[in-house]
Amino acid sequence: MNIYLDGFTHYLAHEKEVSKNTLESYKRDISQFIDFFKDKNIEHIKDINKTTIITYLLYLQKIGKATSTISRNLASIRSFCKFLLNEKYIDKDPTIHLESPKSEKRLPAVLTLKEVELLLAQPDENSAKGIRDKAMLELLYATGIRVSELVALDHSHVNLDMSYIKCCNNHLKERIIPIGSMAKKALEKYIKTVRNNIVKEETEKALFVNYCGTRLTRQGFWKIIKKYTQKAKIDKKITPHTLRHSFATHLLQNGADLKSVQEMLGHSDISTTQIYTLLTKSKIKEVYNKTHPRA
Repeated sequence: MNIYLDGFTHYLAHEKEVSKNTLESYKRDISQFIDFFKDKNIEHIKDINKTTIITYLLYLQKIGKATSTISRNLASIRSFCKFLLNEKYIDKDPTIHLESPKSEKRLPAVLTLKEVELLLAQPDENSAKGIRDKAMLELLYATGIRVSELVALDHSHVNLDMSYIKCCNNHLKERIIPIGSMAKKALEKYIKTVRNNIVKEETEKALFVNYCGTRLTRQGFWKIIKKYTQKAKIDKKITPHTLRHSFATHLLQNGADLKSVQEMLGHSDISTTQIYTLLTKSKIKEVYNKTHPRA
């Protein structure tokens, strides 16, 4: 069956022109799929049908694979079967009417306002590094931008007079996001007292730079937030995305409308933003249970 896998990967690489990571993911999924059926003594591709695919998906479930992993495998198998059908290796697509397993909506981890304030208080504002780190943390919580968007910001993307930043996501869709007074103050201090002393070249566009004078990386920021989490002794796993989740949740808890939060987060689909409404409902229930005399 490996001849079909080779043809499929060639099709993905040269006709669909998928990324290297996507190609490796498809190749790994289908290779494991084929190996499973070889173990079951199924040698011919036409012997794979709806029942055998369900058998494989149940096997993945049995060995403890996450629902998201099983869904991804099914998506890979769908693409593989579509390729086989187009190439006339099979007569009909066995994945038609096969439904993906429903994944549970996991509520994202968020910080309380007290925990946010504790985390943002950790950088030493008497040092250049602390001033830079304070500005990054304040800006991340004030805007809800992704860490990739944070490190991609250029100096020209900041408008302190009008209190906003311009942010472009991976799809090059620009959005304007307001920044609050605390983030503005921290950012202004960093730009005026630190940045120009760190950059090595006047042509450097990056807003946030490392001590080599070049653009800070995502990995560099992960190390920074990990350090301050440990310093703050917050007993939660905090990632850069935790501040994004906290930003959205706190806005909704304080009366922001869902559409505005969607625009600030840069979500193309409002259903992605709706996960945060579950968190606010969870908070309401918690308050009710604690305060109602007959809860």
